[in-house]
Amino acid sequence: MHYYTDVLKRYADFDGRARRQEYWMFVLWNIPVVVVLMVIDFALDSYPVITWIYTLAVFLPSLGVSVRRLHDTGKSGWWYLISLIPFIGGIWMIILMATEGNRGANQYGEDPKQVVAA
Repeated sequence: MHYYTDVLKRYADFDGRARRQEYWMFVLWNIPVVVVLMVIDFALDSYPVITWIYTLAVFLPSLGVSVRRLHDTGKSGWWYLISLIPFIGGIWMIILMATEGNRGANQYGEDPKQVVAA
């Protein structure tokens, strides 16, 4: 749970690097939250207003952790735009997010694995 709240605390922070674990735990916590909100919207027999509000609320934190994850692999945050390419872009983005980060410091900061371990 702390991975989820840590990302929310760094709301619009696009500097630094994020480990794979930080990114994927945030994504995995978002899935059940969205599913529960969709069930609530369905139970209220309304347009998915609650789900859309939540999605908009976590858009910047999601973008921030994605950019920091790309920084960990040595890529610029602008690589996030690759996901806009139909079909291949989403697959490429998943591969980039699952790729192990650079060991040691890179141009975006210190290795988050070493910082946590220290």
